Amino acid sequence: MLRRLAPAVLTVLVVALGVAGLAVRPPQGTPQRTADFVVLAGVAGLRWEDVDPQHTPTLWRMAQQGAIGSLSVRSAHRPTCPVDGWLTLGAGSFAAWNGSRPDGGCPAGGVAVEQPDGIGANLPDQESVVQYNQQRLPWNTMPGSLSESVRCSVAVGPGAAVAAARPFGRVDRYASALPDDPRLLLGSCVLSIVDLGTVTGADPATRAREAREADAQLARVMAARPPRSLVLVAGISDTAAPSRLHVVVADGPGWERGWLTSASTGRDGYLQLVDLAPTALAALGRPMPERLFLGRPAISTGDRPDDLADAVNAPADADREAAAQRTVSGGFFTVLAVVQVLLALAVLPLLRRARPHAGPTGPTPAPARLVAVVEVLLVAAALTVPAALLADAVPWWRGEHPGWIFAGVTALLVAAGTAAVRFAPGWAGTLGSLGAVAGLTTLVVGLDVLTGARLQLNGVVGYSALQGGRYSGLSTVGLGVLLAGALLSGGWLAQRVPRGWRPAVVVAVGGVAVVVVGSPYLGADPVGAIALTAGLSVAAVISGGGWLTISRLAWASMAALAVAVGFAVVDLRRPPAERGSLGRFLSAVGDGTGGFTVHRSSTENFETLVNSPLTVLALAGGLLVWFALLQPWGGLMRLFGIYPAVRAALAGTAVAAVLGGVLDGAALDVAGAAAALVVPMAALASLRVLGHAADRTRPGVGRLRDDAGSGDGPGAADDADPGPGGDAGSGGVGPAGGGPTGGGGPLGAVHPRPISGPPASPPRPQVSPPAERSPDVEDGPEPTAAVVPPRQVTRSSTEVAAP
Repeated sequence: MLRRLAPAVLTVLVVALGVAGLAVRPPQGTPQRTADFVVLAGVAGLRWEDVDPQHTPTLWRMAQQGAIGSLSVRSAHRPTCPVDGWLTLGAGSFAAWNGSRPDGGCPAGGVAVEQPDGIGANLPDQESVVQYNQQRLPWNTMPGSLSESVRCSVAVGPGAAVAAARPFGRVDRYASALPDDPRLLLGSCVLSIVDLGTVTGADPATRAREAREADAQLARVMAARPPRSLVLVAGISDTAAPSRLHVVVADGPGWERGWLTSASTGRDGYLQLVDLAPTALAALGRPMPERLFLGRPAISTGDRPDDLADAVNAPADADREAAAQRTVSGGFFTVLAVVQVLLALAVLPLLRRARPHAGPTGPTPAPARLVAVVEVLLVAAALTVPAALLADAVPWWRGEHPGWIFAGVTALLVAAGTAAVRFAPGWAGTLGSLGAVAGLTTLVVGLDVLTGARLQLNGVVGYSALQGGRYSGLSTVGLGVLLAGALLSGGWLAQRVPRGWRPAVVVAVGGVAVVVVGSPYLGADPVGAIALTAGLSVAAVISGGGWLTISRLAWASMAALAVAVGFAVVDLRRPPAERGSLGRFLSAVGDGTGGFTVHRSSTENFETLVNSPLTVLALAGGLLVWFALLQPWGGLMRLFGIYPAVRAALAGTAVAAVLGGVLDGAALDVAGAAAALVVPMAALASLRVLGHAADRTRPGVGRLRDDAGSGDGPGAADDADPGPGGDAGSGGVGPAGGGPTGGGGPLGAVHPRPISGPPASPPRPQVSPPAERSPDVEDGPEPTAAVVPPRQVTRSSTEVAAP
């Protein structure tokens, strides 16, 4: 009774742990009022490599005594032009200036600023800009939200006027340049926005000169700053493609010697451009607008190096890594897709020739050495993604040829991992290499997540801070390989226990993965956790064998729905500014603006689908499975019949990967990453199970046939006597209806059939009766008598413990 209740109890426990892991958030400092005045000073194009004590002494002193970080300047346009950056700064959400642009460039001409009264200014184009952002762009952004949240604001320079203009185009107080004495102007309103100029070009001398000029203007601002004020200096935009990380410095009470971070990034030392507007309002103690900013208020955290040169080197090095990652990542996934497609083509003829045939007819078996080489290559292909993740522990981006260095490091790690799997115990077994690869992949990705996901940030198989989509937790690729590795590991372990305990094992292993993926402390991907729960539920209900019935599917769906609803309820009970992505989406649905989120997600899905190399991996893997591995000669159906827990793991992986990609706006990227691991291992296991198709087993002495086929008795898994290569009984039974694949039917239903065996007498050498041939073996010469010892088996010939 307890054995039957255990899977249900464990499932309820995993749902509770999943909701708790998703709901509990890391403690963060609550932004408090720290200033009576805020000055936002922007320098378009300013990067950390432009900052040093000689050319920018004022900014260097600010960084010494204040908090610093890397700024991602994502806006509604790529790249973020200066006018887009200023507009996004004032909106607190992703925005873009309307008008014609050259391909990949910025709008020609400056911004029209009218000064009818000598006090403020008007932007005649503001009305069309508001309509463009509200009606044409998917972010539902309201330009001028920052200035609408304070009584009055000051703008100095045309860029600052774009940020300070209210939605109807009015700038409260405006000056085209800093006056001789800026004290009166900067102290006239609680919020001042200053355009310090632009640093552009690739020539170091030109950049140094422009940075020096901007620093001289900053020195005047610092000399005239109002008392008890917060000064924020930011490189608010790019000046040309491609995008880069930029400078952000905060100087004022409560911002001493720390790293800048926010809830929108979740990582120390990183801010988004959209975080600056809520940071200014939080510092002033002003309420956030009714239409919430996309950004979150910044805070200062400790643990910054005492030496400013060392501290500044960290964001500068992150910028170099992110820039190198952009150039290397696309090539890596393209090469990986090509290699896996070629490897799939090489496996096809081996699958055709893998199954032994009796008699003179049938294809000639492939050379054993060729099969061994292909098996090793399949393992290497499956380990490529985790090896590429580990390669980011080496600073390859600092070299003169970063792409080649990364390729060399990754190749060495792939070779080391492949050798470890090849010489590990169980390599000769059907599932030995599958379990080793799955476990190794889960270990690598899991340890990275548990230690802060440092290898994912700006990593080749991770996420880039330049994209502005994610700064902490699991990447899209990381989610794909982690869910595939965790479910395959659970299926491999479940195959080694009695059938009644298999759902419990799958749920236990997968439940840990759900918490790791969804916890804000770790993977920080609630959508991925919900998708993984759905896949885990499917895997659990069919891990003991049988069909995926309507009732089982309903049970699996309810488990996933329970996690989603539980997390949604907890998330909606939080204050609006503290809600996660699911809570914000449900709130938007409630106030009628959820369509913008759905539109963004569908747009991102389509763009990713047509542009990502991972789409090729997903499609190629699906084609190989459907048109080759699942065919009667492909071996996968036979594998499913013999190892139902592995079948369950593969089915759960497919469900979780597709759901995770679609719900997260990543299209087939999650499925492609999972396929990079799963498809080579499925092909390898299919080759192995076909190679053992002619192996025979005998029922146990003195045991009833029904008991031998149930797989539920004590020691049913441990006492199984595997045949050569670990395939106990892999060739004893054909499918229902009789077919060439064997294995008990297309979805693993067990069809035990008695095979003649030795009498229940004390073991002694004896003459065996003629072996009963599988129905798919042609009639041939009668076998000669041979002296064989009796063999003890306690499992049906259609289901065995994993070797």
